[in-house]
Amino acid sequence: MPSVTDRYDPLDTQILRDPYPVLAEQREREPVFWHEGMDSWALTRYADSVRVLRDHETFARDPRRTGGTVPESSLSVQTLDPPQQSAVRSLFMTALRAQDLTRIEERAHRLVLDRLDQLAGTGPFDVVAEFAVPLSVAVVADLLGVEPPPYGEFAAVSDAIMRSMDGGLNPALVEPGRIARQQLSDLVDSWFAASARPGLLARVRQAAAPDSDERTRLYVKNTARVMFQGGYSTMAAAVGNAVHTLLAHPGALHQMRDRALLAKGVDELVRFDGPVQGTTRTAVRACRIGAVEIAAGQKVVTLFAAANRDPAAFTRADELVLDRTPNPHLGYGWGPHSCIGTTVAQAGLRALVAALNEHPAHLAGADDGVRRRTATMRAFDTLPATLLHP
Repeated sequence: MPSVTDRYDPLDTQILRDPYPVLAEQREREPVFWHEGMDSWALTRYADSVRVLRDHETFARDPRRTGGTVPESSLSVQTLDPPQQSAVRSLFMTALRAQDLTRIEERAHRLVLDRLDQLAGTGPFDVVAEFAVPLSVAVVADLLGVEPPPYGEFAAVSDAIMRSMDGGLNPALVEPGRIARQQLSDLVDSWFAASARPGLLARVRQAAAPDSDERTRLYVKNTARVMFQGGYSTMAAAVGNAVHTLLAHPGALHQMRDRALLAKGVDELVRFDGPVQGTTRTAVRACRIGAVEIAAGQKVVTLFAAANRDPAAFTRADELVLDRTPNPHLGYGWGPHSCIGTTVAQAGLRALVAALNEHPAHLAGADDGVRRRTATMRAFDTLPATLLHP
């Protein structure tokens, strides 16, 4: 029988197309398994994944807690563990709650409608280039209160950073990612140096001022960079996946004309085929997960794609159930490292779905599309579609 590493190669073309059957088989056969390619234990059950994400005392996100090193440019809310992380995360969450998300959603809705007007009747177009990229850049820039960078240029920088997340599988991706992070850091520095515009950065600006604590200033600026890049790349991937799912499920888009169903439906799209495939922790001390002994220092990957289809946590787990309630999926992570911008991502997806329903042209698929060859982020490189007039 082929090894687990052979059966589950995250970069294999078939796995990129549809990872769920192999992950379901693994969840039944060996829910906690060692993967040579990832050099880590991998978890496929929902309960095991939530346990690891919640228990930051046993499972470290910060590599320094287990003898590793972290470049200063990478120290942010996503790499720090509580309690060191807590003050900066609280600062950003407080700033986020002060934003007018309704207005951000309205502007995103208008952007999508405008692009639909431009594309209707023009023939096939790429959902990624025409919707996912501009919508995601615009929404995150609107949240932070900055001028959106040129779509194409930023997409290239973000792509290099996103691909570097798979550096363990392909070390050649690490250096381009480092260079791209520096480019983005320079852009973020320019935002903090400019006069404040209304937005999230204006709220956290004082904590990043030259007279503030040096370590706090570093964490705040790095977190702003992570919010922009992470928010953009996650939303862009989510938009492509959501549109692909809607095209594959005739009638689902029409059902979400019901405003009461829209929010639940958008959340279910993320559970059903989410952008982030998993995240890594390192065991601080020896422990047991299921029947497996985890040694101190070993890595553990929580496979969100598997956990979100676990029938022990979700009834009809492999079906798209738009009114699923409750829906505690891991599409935005869980615990102290969950995505800060979850509510903003949901607003952007609601704006997209609502605009697709309101526009008189009908969205139809034009091709299967090409999945991006990345393991950490599930996304499309291209997704052809067309708008048909009624």
